[in-house]
Parts: sequence; C-alpha cells; structure tokens
Amino acid sequence: MSYNVSYQDIGRRDYNETWRLQEEIFKKLVDCKLKKGRAANIDDKGCEGTLIFVEHPHVYTLGKSGSENNLLIDFIQLQAKEALFVKTDRGGDITYHGPGQIVGYPIFDLERIGIGLKDYIFYLEEAIINTLLEFGIKGGRLDGATGVWLDPGEKGKTRKICAIGVKASRYVTMHGFAFNVNTDLNYFNYINPCGFIDKGVTSLEKELGEKQDFENVKLLVRENLRKTFGLNWIN
Repeated sequence: MSYNVSYQDIGRRDYNETWRLQEEIFKKLVDCKLKKGRAANIDDKGCEGTLIFVEHPHVYTLGKSGSENNLLIDFIQLQAKEALFVKTDRGGDITYHGPGQIVGYPIFDLERIGIGLKDYIFYLEEAIINTLLEFGIKGGRLDGATGVWLDPGEKGKTRKICAIGVKASRYVTMHGFAFNVNTDLNYFNYINPCGFIDKGVTSLEKELGEKQDFENVKLLVRENLRKTFGLNWIN
C-alpha cells in the first residue's frame, strides 16, 4: 500500500517561516485525521502527507532536550556569523542548518503508513544511507544516536553526514533531517553537534573532494524516500 504525499521544494527560506508552514500543515493533517478517524481511506483528500525540501540561511537550532551550553559562541558572535539561534520543539540537541544542506521535513501520518516512530527514524536513515551508496559511500548508524554516520564506532574517525530530529503527535510527524551536501562545515566549529564533543561532521562535498550537483542530490534523496516509505507523489 502506498501513501499519498505532496512534495514541496520551497528553495531557500527562513527557519522560523518554514517552522510556521510546517505547523500549519501539521495541524491540518491532525484535524483531518481526528475528523475522519482511523478508519478513513488512505486516499482521502486532505489527509495526504507533505514532504518539504528547503535550504535555510545560517541557523543553529536546539532540540527541547538539548543544552544551550552546546552553543559555543555568544549573541554578538552569532550576529557576526550572520546566524540565528532558535529553540525548537523537536527531539535531539543542537545542530546547524545552512546553504548547501538538504533539509527535509516530512509531515506524515505514521498510522497510514503502518509504522511506529522508531521505524520512521530508521527509514529516514535508510533513505540517506541508500543515497550515499549511489556515490560509493558507506553510511551507517551509531548506537545510542540518531542520524547517518560514516565509520561509526571507529574511534577518532566517526563523523556525521546527516542529522535527524523529529516531533510526533497522534502519530503525525514534523521536523526531520539535515543532509550535508555542499555545506560550509566551519559553522559546526561553534557548537557541539548534537551534543557530541568527540565526533566529527562531514559532507558529501568533503568526502568526494568536489562540490556536488545539489539539485541532482535532491532528486536522489527524494527518490530514495519514495522507495523506502512507499510514497505516491500526488503533484
């Protein structure tokens, strides 16, 4: 069974503006679900999912269980870096979003897909792992941490290429993943990424030694999400 999803590539957009957009779509989906009930047909109009792809200007976001101490610069230094700091309602600790990074926000009804939150995060990771394989890169998971890692478990070599932080209510998701493609990794120097002080951060560009075709990578990620979750694009 496939799950109907509307795909929106909204280009480069302010983080808070995109958060508000997510909340509008999230509320609409939850309201539709409550109105029609769990027995509603999976194809019911108005109850379809949404996948947003976006690039953000420089911003550091902190999850609800994270520590502000993992931001290593003050407000004045943030301004000098033309970066914002935003406290969010997603899970996870602190991370960075910026140009050259594919940020994906799936607003899905997991009950319609037939999975739980743990499986949902696993599938997000799997889609990125499968995307990396198309570039000859082996990604993996790190015990006790979400996201996609290279050389997980190898002391001194472990580095994150995709962060994941989500929120779910009534099995409807929001927030999502951030995949470093042509990301300026210097911005990660000003935080303890995801709360880690002993793990590195990398990008597709760094691993392959040259800047990547950003639009092509987006197409690959989108297709791997479709395959992994069994999505049916309706636009």
